[in-house]
Amino acid sequence: EGVESKKDIEAKRNELRDTYLESLDVHVTGEDGSYEVAAMCVGGSGKSRVSLSASLLKPGAHATVNGFSLAAGAQRTDFRTNIHHIAQGTTSRQSQKNMVGGRATTSFRGRIRVEQSAQQTDSEQLARTVLLSDKARIWAVPSLEIIADDVTCTHGATVSDLSEEELFYLRSRGLDKITSRNMLMYAFVDEIGNCIDEAVQGDTDDEWSLKNRVIKRLQNVVPQGDRAIKGDFQSV
Repeated sequence: EGVESKKDIEAKRNELRDTYLESLDVHVTGEDGSYEVAAMCVGGSGKSRVSLSASLLKPGAHATVNGFSLAAGAQRTDFRTNIHHIAQGTTSRQSQKNMVGGRATTSFRGRIRVEQSAQQTDSEQLARTVLLSDKARIWAVPSLEIIADDVTCTHGATVSDLSEEELFYLRSRGLDKITSRNMLMYAFVDEIGNCIDEAVQGDTDDEWSLKNRVIKRLQNVVPQGDRAIKGDFQSV
């Protein structure tokens, strides 16, 4: 009695009062035009939302949309994407990764719409989430809205824990539990991180480079104890 709980201490953190909003709306207006983006939401704001939309207006246009969202503590993050196929023969590829720890809540809503005029569309979307704690929450809602009848479109979502099999392998090689978990967490993120231009990633010797800031954030949220809820999870 009289001792503040971790939850109360976290609630008083000034950063949790911050709200972050980012919106990006792109139109590909050239035939066989291409647009590629990698968006990462790893900040410390209490509430954050990233909204990204890409419209493919000319035949042969392509969009690659990669995203990563990291939330921990009492954070709330919302990641929304919209890929709009309007012209014939357009293509898109989307990979979204989410990592949620503590009591944080993350939502991902990914919408792909294919108009009647966008015949021969080829689109793929996959959202993968790792939950790091028993109280972390994720709402992953990939969606397809297809008006055309000659298309190839797929979408899906997975939610899992860190792989116990992979953790066992790393620990059998002499690594401790926290280091093993951190390595798996960074490997999960690295697929999206590698899509970012090296000039933006920064030099590994720079303390404030994007890569080092992501590593520091992951070290802050790595699980310390064992999960209360155990089960068979797939590796992602």
